[in-house]
Amino acid sequence: MDIQKIIQLLPHRYPFLLVDKVLSYELDKHIIAIKNVTINEEFFQGHFPAKPVMPGVLIIEALAQSAGILAYQSTEINPEESLFYLGAISDVRFKRMVIPGDQLILKVNILKRRKNVWRFACEAFVEDELACSAQMTCMDGKIE
Repeated sequence: MDIQKIIQLLPHRYPFLLVDKVLSYELDKHIIAIKNVTINEEFFQGHFPAKPVMPGVLIIEALAQSAGILAYQSTEINPEESLFYLGAISDVRFKRMVIPGDQLILKVNILKRRKNVWRFACEAFVEDELACSAQMTCMDGKIE
């Protein structure tokens, strides 16, 4: 899935769209996506100028956006009528710094879905090295 399809599914736009490409997905199961990390990212101007590091919360957000893509693809929910909201994150672990030039491989698995509440297991890798892991809960809700 290329960026044009991602833009059709997610409401996020620059500078907050954090998924560049989807490598693969299986409906109702899992997704693998990519975030290319470049020095041109606005957050590197302040985090940290002498040693740029991608903020952990943005790694979590990239995982959440990947989960949203999977959820939209796995349902008939219209992205123009409903959004997926982050409800909770737990068991978050950061294992490695993410720096300019890295390519984040975002892996998200659906653990459980009950009505409009989704539970995901998420991992972000740089090459084969785990950078972050977390579980998250998201909910879909109508745009009002």
